[in-house]
Amino acid sequence: MSSPPEVIRSSIVQRFPFFYGWVILLVGALGTFMTVPGQTVGISVFLDSIIADLGITRTTASLLYTLATLVASLGLPFVGRAIDSWGPRIAVVVISGLFALACGFMGLVVGPVLLFVGFVLLRWLGQGSLPMVSMHGVNLWFIRRRGLAVGLAGVGFMLSFTVLPPVIDYLIQNLGWRNAYVVLGGLVAITILPLGAIFFRTRPERFGLEPDGGHRPGQTSASASEQNFTLNQASRTGIFWLYVAAGFCLAMIGTAMGFHHYDILTQNGVTRSVATTAFGALGIVAASANLITGALLDRLPYRLFLGIQMVMMIVSMFLMGTVTEISGVILYGIVTGVMLGSFMPVSASVYAKFFGRKHLGTIKGTTSTIGVAASALGPLVFSLGYDLMGSYVPVLIITAFFPLAVLVAAPLVRLPKLPENP
Repeated sequence: MSSPPEVIRSSIVQRFPFFYGWVILLVGALGTFMTVPGQTVGISVFLDSIIADLGITRTTASLLYTLATLVASLGLPFVGRAIDSWGPRIAVVVISGLFALACGFMGLVVGPVLLFVGFVLLRWLGQGSLPMVSMHGVNLWFIRRRGLAVGLAGVGFMLSFTVLPPVIDYLIQNLGWRNAYVVLGGLVAITILPLGAIFFRTRPERFGLEPDGGHRPGQTSASASEQNFTLNQASRTGIFWLYVAAGFCLAMIGTAMGFHHYDILTQNGVTRSVATTAFGALGIVAASANLITGALLDRLPYRLFLGIQMVMMIVSMFLMGTVTEISGVILYGIVTGVMLGSFMPVSASVYAKFFGRKHLGTIKGTTSTIGVAASALGPLVFSLGYDLMGSYVPVLIITAFFPLAVLVAAPLVRLPKLPENP
């Protein structure tokens, strides 16, 4: 029988008078905030300038984005295994460093080929890898209060919806889209990269601490009742595929709506400046919904929030296809904010809750691959649908059946149980 690993002495961990997991949470929140240059909400602000400057069509841009995102998704299982192997500290340094360089690379793009390469790097590192390692650290340090913790950490990502799109638009108008990306790369390099290197740590047990706070001796361990599934075991459960399907819906449809945000609303007669107001409402509401959902996740069933998310997605799709005035755009932002805000803490914690922390990176690497691949399909599906039918409305109606199917299936799935003889 192997002995427990030796306790690590860390002056930084011991220096704080409160539980060090809260420090991990703050840095993780910053990490999610800085993913926006690689997220659809950030790239969509650049899109019109890129199309006009490179002289390509929107469908071509969508196709490049789709193919690049698919290619990017193939690297995420490797990233997940690397996080399990290296630990979050080394992983966040490598990932954020490469992401900063990827933003800088966008400043060199002069044609479709380089744009494709840039999209691959942005999506692999910004949309897939950096949020994965940022939330991985939080999941390692919390079990009983995991819902609250990921809810608080996710505020960084939700607030970025409000803060960064207007900032990016300002940079584009004053510096050009290439220099704007260079500036964003610099921000990544001076924020999450050094702070992750200084403060990120592996699981608390290595430092003589318990998840959620306290010392190991003398108290019932929250990790003692934890079930640790391998990827193979997890993938044989209905819960695994239920949340994969939910993530697929949100990634495919949400990315398509974000990618074509300005174009869809323009088709409704909404101006670009009015369309931008949706991000303000969305970010504020999403941050609030994120906090509320996170706090309630430790008390209420996860599937309750899954149902709320699917209903909000259907309503959001209806509003996007019909709004024509600023009041409707703001309402659309509010509903979308509830959808995204309630989904973020669930998505960030559900696999750790049901399948444990031991193989979390590997499991999340695989589920992230599916989610990122889904986000690749969405923009192209919407573009092709518009080209074929001359409107986004039929596409919104057809794809609304995906979240409806998840909503119907959710109550029918059983909770997972670890096999006695794995």
